[in-house]
Amino acid sequence: MARLLLPRLPLLAALLAAAAAAHEVGAWAGASSAPAERSEVAVAALDGKAYVIGDYNGATELLIYDLAADSWSKGAPFPYPVHHTMAAETGGRIYVFGGYVNGWDASDKVWAYDPKSNAWQPRAPMPTPRAAGGAALINDKIHVVGGSGSGRGNVRTHEVYDPAGDTWSKAADLPTPRDHLAVQAVEGRIVASGGRIDGDSGKNLSANQVYDPERDAWSEAAPLPTARSGVASAVLGREVFVIGGESNRRTYDEVEAYDLPANLWRALARLPTARHGFGAVTYKGRIYTLTGSPRPGGDRSGTVEVLDPNGAAPAR
Repeated sequence: MARLLLPRLPLLAALLAAAAAAHEVGAWAGASSAPAERSEVAVAALDGKAYVIGDYNGATELLIYDLAADSWSKGAPFPYPVHHTMAAETGGRIYVFGGYVNGWDASDKVWAYDPKSNAWQPRAPMPTPRAAGGAALINDKIHVVGGSGSGRGNVRTHEVYDPAGDTWSKAADLPTPRDHLAVQAVEGRIVASGGRIDGDSGKNLSANQVYDPERDAWSEAAPLPTARSGVASAVLGREVFVIGGESNRRTYDEVEAYDLPANLWRALARLPTARHGFGAVTYKGRIYTLTGSPRPGGDRSGTVEVLDPNGAAPAR
């Protein structure tokens, strides 16, 4: 009887790794680094540009990335140092909510940035001061979800800002209070994924919950496959992409996408530079990840990496 000849173990491992790489979904590419390193930022996109706001280390300059030209410029500085703030775009302005100031004091301040005048204007403050939550736009109103107050204890608060009236209203509380979570609007609903308990990255969560504004109610959804916090997130089509993140021991390179109608997750090609405290925006079918810390804690970078979810993974 003929014997089946197996490759030596190192060769077998290499073949298995190559096979896995060949089946990766999506492809990553590098882009121009930011002119200054940042972490614990908020990122929002408007008219083909991404705006990077805040910094864990106290920088206030507004960094502006032209997505088509792959080039950077700077805008009017934010009025004061802030980190772990939240941002969303509507009506030609970038709105920035809360964040930590003076160390770890949660702010209730709201600011609007107008790119045409390159100026910041104060808006009605949040009813609940907080940081490290999420903001998402539905029907011209911005939902600010979760986060932490001063002292880093979680709040489950869900408040809705109406930019037209500069007013606030209350919505159903987030069922699982947490901070450093992903909050995105998709298919007319809000998806809140991952996060941590009371600012402790050693207590990451896989919670995934969906808010229906018509019913003003949350429901449980398929859990995030890799529990983590400090992620970047973005929406393409009907999927929420949850990218990177950290624990108290390491940063993550996982990229997982949640299909809301199917209530299913899928894995994609891994983030080339594992990091946390960064942001992501979409442009012409690609996801751009901006800045962030490659190590747990307060490190920073100017890294920009771009995911084409439909691209073939490069040979390795």
